[in-house]
Amino acid sequence: MNISGNTILITGGGSGIGRGLAEALHAHDNQVIIAGRRKSVLDETTAANPGMKSATLNIEDADSIRTFAAQIEKDYPALNAVIHNAGIMRPEDLKSPNLADAEAIITTNLLGPMRLNAALLPLLLKQPQATVMTVSSGLAYVPLTVTPTYCATKAAIHSWTQSLRHQLRDTNVEVLEIIPPYVQTELLGSGQASDPRAMSLTDFIAETIDILKSKPTPAEICVKRVEFLSCAAENGKYDEAFNALNSMEF
Repeated sequence: MNISGNTILITGGGSGIGRGLAEALHAHDNQVIIAGRRKSVLDETTAANPGMKSATLNIEDADSIRTFAAQIEKDYPALNAVIHNAGIMRPEDLKSPNLADAEAIITTNLLGPMRLNAALLPLLLKQPQATVMTVSSGLAYVPLTVTPTYCATKAAIHSWTQSLRHQLRDTNVEVLEIIPPYVQTELLGSGQASDPRAMSLTDFIAETIDILKSKPTPAEICVKRVEFLSCAAENGKYDEAFNALNSMEF
């Protein structure tokens, strides 16, 4: 991936990892457009980063995604990168399941990227060079059992990304996957942002950007901190990782 000179759309770009990526890529001379549901959060982010743009998006609604993608193509015809970052994470008790939570997680984390990618891919294929980037999780490899549907959607995103990469292998579109560890954001609540067990957001973004700068850019963007999960099975340490992860209190 060229680290500069792109027009990049980032979903969930107003907070957490999305905002961190948006600000870092904005600083590398890219035109960045952040998208999300909360206009106030988007406005605060763009105000802090002059030149950054924003657009509201309801990632759970298929019709809204189609309308959004058409407007993005009209407003930013040079769009050549999209980072599918928007996601939600909720604890669930599978003994007394709340299917509304499970369905919302699936719709946001899995159907959202699939729908938006389908809507934007024709534009990306028109560009000389383009990038699709998904954001999965170390939990795609070893689940945190208190958040089962979240982990399942990230495992699905990981698998879907591999298929997308293979199907687009002879096109101008490269497909990358960011695989974060436990990072200090508010994904699982405000306490996560200061949890000393989590990787600092600043450090995660810095290491991720360094990997994106490498030539050739690896298909899977794994910071060192996530390898305990992402390499657990191949290192013969799956049970160790599973037990360590699920003995933690959240």
